[in-house]
Amino acid sequence: MANQIFDYEAIVIGSGFGGSISFCRLAQKWGSKVLLLERGRHYPMGSFARSPKQIADSFWSVEGEAVDRPRHIQNKNLRGLFDVRNYKKMDAVISAGLGGGSLIYANVFLEPPEQVFEQGWPTGLDKTTLAPYYQVTKQVLGARPVPSWQTDNRRKIVRTELFQEFAAQENRTSTLADICVFFGNDYNYKGSEAPLAIGLQEKNRYGATQTSCTYCGECDIGCNTHSKNTLDLNYIHAGQQTHGGQVFTDCQAEKIIPLNQHGDDDASASGEFGYRVEFQNFASGQSESLKTGRVVVSAGTFGSNELLLRCRDVHRSLPKLSDQLGRWFSGNGDFLSFAIEGKKDADPNYGPVITQYTDFNLFDRFNRNQAFVLEDASYPAWLAWYIEGLFPTSTLRKLLRALKALLTWLKNYFSNGVWNGVLGFSLHEILKDDLSSKSVVMLCMGLDNGDGTLTLNKSDRIDLDWPQDTSMSLYQAILAAGERFKKFVKSNWFFPLPTWELPIRHNVTVHPLGGCILADSPDKGVVSGHPEQRGQVFGYQGLYVADGSILPSAVGANPVATISATAEWIAEGITGIKPDASLGV
Repeated sequence: MANQIFDYEAIVIGSGFGGSISFCRLAQKWGSKVLLLERGRHYPMGSFARSPKQIADSFWSVEGEAVDRPRHIQNKNLRGLFDVRNYKKMDAVISAGLGGGSLIYANVFLEPPEQVFEQGWPTGLDKTTLAPYYQVTKQVLGARPVPSWQTDNRRKIVRTELFQEFAAQENRTSTLADICVFFGNDYNYKGSEAPLAIGLQEKNRYGATQTSCTYCGECDIGCNTHSKNTLDLNYIHAGQQTHGGQVFTDCQAEKIIPLNQHGDDDASASGEFGYRVEFQNFASGQSESLKTGRVVVSAGTFGSNELLLRCRDVHRSLPKLSDQLGRWFSGNGDFLSFAIEGKKDADPNYGPVITQYTDFNLFDRFNRNQAFVLEDASYPAWLAWYIEGLFPTSTLRKLLRALKALLTWLKNYFSNGVWNGVLGFSLHEILKDDLSSKSVVMLCMGLDNGDGTLTLNKSDRIDLDWPQDTSMSLYQAILAAGERFKKFVKSNWFFPLPTWELPIRHNVTVHPLGGCILADSPDKGVVSGHPEQRGQVFGYQGLYVADGSILPSAVGANPVATISATAEWIAEGITGIKPDASLGV
């Protein structure tokens, strides 16, 4: 490899948690000789979609991709933030953009219990091994609970207390979640209990400008104030601005080919002479390629599996990849449900998306078949207006109130000739007790069976087989908890996401995991869990995978912490540099 002339020492494919961490750590060692390829766009402050037309175009669907899309969106060449996938028994929502899933995730940093690592994980890779890496990435991402509202009533989040009350009734524990949201440098990085005032800006410890959280509830659709500690504001920022790493956005990797000692493509080679990476440059419309000494595949669970499956089975450029590729897919037990029109205030349009988690047999009284956490959720206030018009009962109620207000106004006007401010009071009467204010969104995730399989179908498009029934005990436990929550808030309706209802009965995941799992040998997984070959693909030198696809099982908790810790562990193995939270800044 030393005699080979490369364009880069390392190319990292994808900029989610695994890719961003790999990029930053490798750039600390090789500087400008490290390249990050990201298929999506860079989103500066204030650039995320908000208007109906912008939202409609904020989906991902490019011509010639290996994904089946609905007919109305197929080949529209949309390169937006949201990549929505539909498969048999499982749908998925993932992200495209510089920062990957951090752009739309719900901010939670939560380490799973030790028991999670006891089934399916390689020997010696457990929570104790990952502990220092959890700690480092938690510090980088500035994960802390929401600040206390006792000295600033604007910080009070009603639904947090509602979920805490429900947990107490259930004899369960509700814990304020560590969230990767910016409340000022002193609060996030120095342990101060005094946050920066809402809406004020300052540069974070890595030099990127952020806004102290405005409590707008828009975390999941792209934070326009940069109040989320997204990866473009820490790991990527440091890797690029401090260490000189190169970033190409709008570039999607298509093919990885090993090189021989002469620098030529050679599918029989094992990576000892480097690789050539082909990618599609969406900005220029051209196919390009670069040579590199090593490759880190971090395109997310669907992206990494798709790329490697196509390299093995379509391009035949990586024929030595394990037969286990694509196996042990998990949706991390994701389950979304709603309790509508209760009798208790919830105010789900205010505050960071998630503020607490309630433990159901994951951390305490561990039960692998029914282990999950229940988390609260917010959504944007403008969506509440849409919901008001969507529900017929809400619309009818407002029409009746409007009619009553009109009659009152006319009566007053004709009796004394003045309206006397009745119109203003009428608006109050019409809009009070909106549907959202007393409705609850319940986010659950847990230990599903993790026995799904990703393959290429006859059209060489990525496909997912999800044996839903094997995880039904988990889903039934989640539904039962939801029914109890409905009774607790005296809700008129409880229902899971409509895709769960018959005849569809689909799960929806925002945390796809597995397919390229860590293992002790290639007959059990795709990448090595051995401390001397961390994350290296079996059968190849200098080819690594570092993202959610390498997790051998569901983790029950939000997986960002474990993906990040594992990526730090792998990056240390590649560079030989012990990571710390300074990122070399």
